[in-house]
Amino acid sequence: MSSNLAYMQGVKSLKDIDVSGKRVLIRVDFNVPVDSHANITDDRRIRAALATINYCIDHNACSITLVSHFGSPKGAFDEKYSLKSISKRVERLLQKKVEFISDFENSKNEIAQCSLERVFLLENIRFHEGEKQNDAELSKKLASICDIYVNDAFGTAHRKHASTYGITEFVQTKVAGFLMMKEIEAFSKALLTPTRPIALVVGGSKISSKITLLKEVLQKVDKLIIGGAMSNTFLKALGYDMQDSLYEEDYVHTALDVLNASREYGVKIYLPVDLVITDSVENPVDVRVVPAQDVLEGFKAVDIGPATVKLFSEAIGMSNTIIWNGPMGIYEIDKFSKGTFKIANAIADCYAYTIVGGGDTADAVDRASEAENFSFISTGGGASLELLEGKILPGFSNLDRIKE
Repeated sequence: MSSNLAYMQGVKSLKDIDVSGKRVLIRVDFNVPVDSHANITDDRRIRAALATINYCIDHNACSITLVSHFGSPKGAFDEKYSLKSISKRVERLLQKKVEFISDFENSKNEIAQCSLERVFLLENIRFHEGEKQNDAELSKKLASICDIYVNDAFGTAHRKHASTYGITEFVQTKVAGFLMMKEIEAFSKALLTPTRPIALVVGGSKISSKITLLKEVLQKVDKLIIGGAMSNTFLKALGYDMQDSLYEEDYVHTALDVLNASREYGVKIYLPVDLVITDSVENPVDVRVVPAQDVLEGFKAVDIGPATVKLFSEAIGMSNTIIWNGPMGIYEIDKFSKGTFKIANAIADCYAYTIVGGGDTADAVDRASEAENFSFISTGGGASLELLEGKILPGFSNLDRIKE
């Protein structure tokens, strides 16, 4: 893990090159959440890219082309996933005209014209079937409209797609944007040069999605705090009857392996001692708090209980580095959000270096009104997970490196 983080730290960033008079293509991550009326509900990812875009503008880049995906279209145009509406927010935040390009293949000559005033935003790159297939032809076409490639899309840095990976084969100069470097530096600080003790707080629904993480981090952390539906599988492994609660039967033995390995590495594991349970998630009639071993027949666990909040908060309060990935319950529903929000409060109140691992956890921190009280909030859920697992992210692997 350490060597891989150091490797990613060693890539060239935008500050290491001269963009003056050059056509710059920036892979950004504008995959922002929207409501039913296509209104952006959180523009954090757009704002996170502004430093890189503005640097290119201020340093006289010939032209700047922004490339992003949005949602999960099936490799063809779908109006619901068009970036056209997003371009208005980009314009407002940049305070500069952004020209929307619906078909970049037929606009290559226009993009190639050098003008310091021009910023282009291409239509959703996932409308091209070759994007997710890392198609060489699409990679070449993207490369043909730039002299410099800048990857600043940490949220997709774990994907080998044409715009995040394949394009690097056909561009001579390829570097990381400021957000990419900020992300890698934040996790390096937490994992390479941490102030101990280190606590990893994990939640979410499935142990299967985080099993590699759990096995890898046992060699790095001092405490592992497990909540959310993921903890149900661990409680089941301890012999508790979880009744109708969500857990993964196929991973009960895996949970036992993690518990045994934690003893081998001297890592203290914290599991819920009480749970909020309900007869129904959609239409709850009966909601109550019970000891973790006493889930009632026909009920399911939906949040950690008050005693668990106190236990977890005490462990968190005695940590100097805290990484959090995954909510403690079904936080989207008010009745089941208290545990997640109280853990957010506890971490925010710590005099510790604190990182949120993106995705639902970042949303929960926002809802708890604690975002400004965390040291760093990652823009990538899956990417941050793979970073914690010790992998070299594809988005970093083919970028130019600083000579040692």
